[in-house]
Amino acid sequence: MRLSNLSPNRDSDEPAEIYGYRPYLLSFSAAWASAMYGYDSAFIGTTLSLPSFIRAYGLNSADETNLSSNIVSTFQGGAFFGSLFGFFLAERFGRKTTLAVAGVIFAIGVVLQLIGKIGLLYGGRVLTGLGVGGSAMILPIYISECSPAKIRGRLVGIFEVMLQIALVFGFWVNYGVNKNISPDSDTQWHIPVAVQFIPVGMLLLSLGFIPESPRWLVSKSRRSQALRSLSWIRNLPEDHEYIQRELLVMEAGAQNDLESGEGWRHWTQLLRELSHKGVRNRLGISMAMMMLQNFTGINAINYYSPTIFKAIGFSGTSIQLLATGVYGLVKMGATFVFVIVIVDRIGRRPALLVGSVGAGFAMFYLAIYCKVSNSLNETPPRDSGANAAIAMIYIYAVFYGFSWNGIPWLFTAETLPTRVRTLGMAISVCVQWLGQFIVVYSLPHMIKGIGYGTFLFFACCIVLALLFAYFFIPETKGVAMEDMDLIFGPDVSIIATKARKNYDLHYEQRLEVVLQNEKAVIQVEHAEHVV
Repeated sequence: MRLSNLSPNRDSDEPAEIYGYRPYLLSFSAAWASAMYGYDSAFIGTTLSLPSFIRAYGLNSADETNLSSNIVSTFQGGAFFGSLFGFFLAERFGRKTTLAVAGVIFAIGVVLQLIGKIGLLYGGRVLTGLGVGGSAMILPIYISECSPAKIRGRLVGIFEVMLQIALVFGFWVNYGVNKNISPDSDTQWHIPVAVQFIPVGMLLLSLGFIPESPRWLVSKSRRSQALRSLSWIRNLPEDHEYIQRELLVMEAGAQNDLESGEGWRHWTQLLRELSHKGVRNRLGISMAMMMLQNFTGINAINYYSPTIFKAIGFSGTSIQLLATGVYGLVKMGATFVFVIVIVDRIGRRPALLVGSVGAGFAMFYLAIYCKVSNSLNETPPRDSGANAAIAMIYIYAVFYGFSWNGIPWLFTAETLPTRVRTLGMAISVCVQWLGQFIVVYSLPHMIKGIGYGTFLFFACCIVLALLFAYFFIPETKGVAMEDMDLIFGPDVSIIATKARKNYDLHYEQRLEVVLQNEKAVIQVEHAEHVV
């Protein structure tokens, strides 16, 4: 019988205090890191369409396609290496330190972007990418390691909520400066670039008020600090029975996860452990989900939204930015529904399946409309077909927002074993940034080269994502992180429905054993009391 059987998984064992404001405060404070990511996803694409930015960097030249691709995609290149850098930093110095260092690097990158030289703009984009890559890799891990199992999905979902709020600000800030500031002034593009200081500043301020991950502290044999951290997060005294039992579970989960060596020998050992049966399937699913998340087309719309709206008939910078701003609001609303209603009530798997169907339908319609109307080559009439195409962008945002938007990040952070969680997350996030780089660099060329086939390509990828989710992604709602091996262990089927049935069966059997043992202990104590 595993020590995780002793974890307080039943409602009667869980004090109400653990579901108070502190886990939410911790998640919200750390999630300013995702606001850094979200704002960049929105502001750079719309900034590229500002007249002042076009003038400053020559985007109206013959080489406009390559220049815009380079400006956007250098961020993804930096983020790829930032994920690897974040792994080494997080393993040695902790989750909070990684977030802080990532924030400082991000702020330096913003300063370089404001100077107004193309070389420094590229360098600044690389540095902000490094900062976002490192912070986005560790943030879901940090939140999931601090969260009670039953609301883990909701708390990690705050990562996406903050990202979407920042994304909306990114869209509307550019709409505002385009409407109210002269295009002849560099101030028009300086403002959206400088707004990046807000989320990174809030992150660095907030880190002073939240503790380190208790699971990371346990993995480093720092028990007293882990106890103090867990006590604060759960809002219970250190000697409370619940705190003692949960800390015992964490120590049991980490007892085989202590460092077996130092330096590079340690990292190579972790890589070997990732290839073990029962672990490699989790890593493989996580990597596939991260890649599919990008090939559903979301970052094509996030980074090049004015180009996409122009492709379906919107003309004029202000109109394109307005439509983009509405798109951001719709996507943010869908993310709120996901966090509040879906992720910890309905579950991860149903959301992926339903979201894939809706998003795929919308993307197929866009491909058909662009083919029939020839909207990529000429301005189409604003008829019912054009209005439906606009609606499909928003329908896509709704279905994507409560499915593939946040679940890949949550799945990766909650399913990997403690010892290899950070490295597995780093590898998966590197795949995410690689997929994002491919999409954002290729999209201007795809629109120019294959036209409506761009939307058709994304639609087919969504069908592939639907099939993958149905066959290989099991439900993880309500499963303690220490019990994930019951779903993904070496003797469990890789078919999603069978893997979940294995967990339900074995968990009930183990729970029955625990209840019998507890009953026996009570009987013995009662007998001793009588004597």
